[in-house]
Amino acid sequence: MPAVLGLNFHHDTAAALIVDGHLYAAEEERWSGIKHNHPTRKGTLTAPTHALQWCLEAASIEPQDVDAVWAASMRPTPAAGWWLAPERHELATLLPTPLGERLRLLSHHTAHVLSGYLLSGHDHAAGLVIDAGGSSLGSDFGPGRERITGYDLHPDSIDRLHQSMPTVLPGPLGPRRVHSSLGHFYRNLARRVIPPGDEPEGSMMALAAFGDPQRYEAQVRELVHLGDDGDIRITDPWGSADSTTPLLLDGRAWTTGNVAQQPERERADLAAAVQQVFSGSVVHIARHLQRLTGAATLVFSGGCALNSHLNGHLAADTGFDTLHVAPAPHDAGTAVGAALYGWHYQLGQERLPVPTDAAWGPEPGPLPRGAVPSGYHLLPHLGEGLAPTVAALLAQGSIVGWVQGQLEFGPRALGHRSVLVHPGHARTRDRLNAIKKRAAYRPFAPAVLAEHTADWFETEGDPFMNRVARVRPGQAERVAAVTHHDGTARVQTVAADHRGLRELLEHFHQRTGLPLLLNTSFNRKGTPILRTAEQAVPAAADLGLDALAVGDTLLLADHVPDPREPARPGTREG
Repeated sequence: MPAVLGLNFHHDTAAALIVDGHLYAAEEERWSGIKHNHPTRKGTLTAPTHALQWCLEAASIEPQDVDAVWAASMRPTPAAGWWLAPERHELATLLPTPLGERLRLLSHHTAHVLSGYLLSGHDHAAGLVIDAGGSSLGSDFGPGRERITGYDLHPDSIDRLHQSMPTVLPGPLGPRRVHSSLGHFYRNLARRVIPPGDEPEGSMMALAAFGDPQRYEAQVRELVHLGDDGDIRITDPWGSADSTTPLLLDGRAWTTGNVAQQPERERADLAAAVQQVFSGSVVHIARHLQRLTGAATLVFSGGCALNSHLNGHLAADTGFDTLHVAPAPHDAGTAVGAALYGWHYQLGQERLPVPTDAAWGPEPGPLPRGAVPSGYHLLPHLGEGLAPTVAALLAQGSIVGWVQGQLEFGPRALGHRSVLVHPGHARTRDRLNAIKKRAAYRPFAPAVLAEHTADWFETEGDPFMNRVARVRPGQAERVAAVTHHDGTARVQTVAADHRGLRELLEHFHQRTGLPLLLNTSFNRKGTPILRTAEQAVPAAADLGLDALAVGDTLLLADHVPDPREPARPGTREG
């Protein structure tokens, strides 16, 4: 029974374990309660202690039963040859002895790309990883870190074909190397567009739909230079983590300190320009990779692969037939990629089946005894009646917390720790926005029965909610709560074997004629998606949800009528 462990020790700390072809994976933030599990001090390495312990317990194995341990390297070091040794030693001390002794490191970007490629089902693919920064490059490329990396991927080989190179700039202390990071570029500009308190990158992508890119596009485009062979050069300091330099546009200074004073209309215009320039830069690199590899499939991973608006048109714009975005393209996904590397390339095991869900984490556990908050009552032991009961609640406009089965891995709620709403009720959407304390311009995503996707959307969706699709003309009014200002939606397709949402969606479809629901994460603002039933009960009460479904039990607000009264024959709600 071969077993391989993959780990990420940096932000988005996570563990992934493959035992006998079964994948277990979880993020440490779901135990710590700290979103992204950011260390208290930059550069600090932390072990995913709780996630690792859960993986071992879920697989019923001990540390000594693990055959191989792999982790993504991130610690920059100045020299080559020995560059992995200090980091490996430091990480090994954070693990139980048998695991520390077996720990090996691979490149951060390689772990990213394999988290997508080895779950894609494709034999030949081009791989593209773009983020703020990865592993040290070593002597092959000179001092610096991975920023943009391109691969030619086959079942028996991983070939690195493209690597962004540093720009040498003069400085007061002599020449210095500056690596162009599109991840830093996008975040840097986002912090000058989005006021503090909202997640910058995702909020800017959403706000861009309301803006006119032409207002600032020419000026923003001057910051990013596209060269031959997929080369990208970003004007210093906009490709760095700089947070102090003012961005001067039309005589106005944009800084992280004055963003709240900038008019929203102008912030939207700048957001639209940045989104357009960023997308064009990624397209430029991907086209170069298509020419180099001749592959029909592009695998995209790294933090920039969370840009679902870009992902919605990336394949069509670059000559690829298919785009496969890693199920978890953020840094937690490197734990999955590291485990898959050991499983397939080291142990020679067959690749895992292509997943249609990322329910790789722990079960929620039972509702705690006596945990009925004031203003709610229990409807226990509904059994097969749970799905039709919740479908009836949703049809009448209730907001329902949904906690079912194993916890999803990754930044999106995929129907296991979700809050669900009727997709056509704009008023309920606005109430949900207030509950979650979200900016009104941020859209909500639909989860749709996979076989009905083409009836509602012009392009394909994604099982992991990683790309947008355009809503078909004539359908947007029927699903106003999940249609963004630009007529798009970030679509999660729900396959027949989905163990969280499938049955509920089928009942909702039968009742309303709509094969989709609004699906958003079950969490309080600024906190991770919750993990347990015990956490869900107070969260539901604090948020003011109308109902909470855990297992086959429903916690129902006293002001909500019992939905189990049969509907009149021949009628549809919603």
